[in-house]
Amino acid sequence: MHVKITKSETGNNKGSSRQLVAYLEKENRIAEAQHNDLTTPEYWFNHDSNTIQPYEVRRSIDNNVAKLSKDDAKFFMVNISPSSKELLYFKEQFGEEKAKEYLKAYANAVMDAYAKNFKRNGVNGNQDLVYFGKLEQNRYYTYKDLEVRKGLAKKGDIKPGEQMHVQVIVSRKDASNTIKLSPLNNSKGSNAAHSQKVGQFDRVAFKQATEGLFAQMFGYERDIKESFKYANTLKHGSYEQRHQAGCYLFVIIIYNY
Repeated sequence: MHVKITKSETGNNKGSSRQLVAYLEKENRIAEAQHNDLTTPEYWFNHDSNTIQPYEVRRSIDNNVAKLSKDDAKFFMVNISPSSKELLYFKEQFGEEKAKEYLKAYANAVMDAYAKNFKRNGVNGNQDLVYFGKLEQNRYYTYKDLEVRKGLAKKGDIKPGEQMHVQVIVSRKDASNTIKLSPLNNSKGSNAAHSQKVGQFDRVAFKQATEGLFAQMFGYERDIKESFKYANTLKHGSYEQRHQAGCYLFVIIIYNY
């Protein structure tokens, strides 16, 4: 499970969300251009509704900016991307259509964990956020991809394999439009009282929580080498920690063999 928080897919989160909302409508536009009138559009969703229109998303995000300056971030993106193995498990267990419903339910649970990770008074769950998710079936090549640079694919072509994922736009301000929430600020404050006042966001704890949620909600048994803890240790751990992780995986492989 890959959960990543960024500023915006379109590179700017200090103004209106109009460009980003329009960008995330691309699969609906493709279906419409192909004159597929029998296809139901993919609506936006959150914990309250599964049939939210794009104009409602834009209006809600753009109006929830009290006391933010022009240079402040107005919203963030949470990209929720199951691995191919997780998606295949989903579809085998629940079928194609149910897999989409359950992935949306998982996204709402992720945003619940997102809210709780701030440890802010008055922000106790996803009901205290202004956020909207959009499920996408595909990913598309961009000029950054090696395949495009080598001429093996064109920009805009659909990438192969299982690619279903969810993109979430979440407002910088909470649902009351009074509390600033920045997931890119992981400061824990100078003391516990200060942290309680200004909030904090532990991205490592958040990613571990989202991984645990997936296993808890859907009974998915994750190999050690698939875990965020293992990957994070190999990337950021000390030499001793990386060595220990490698040895532990070696023992597991030998045991299973």
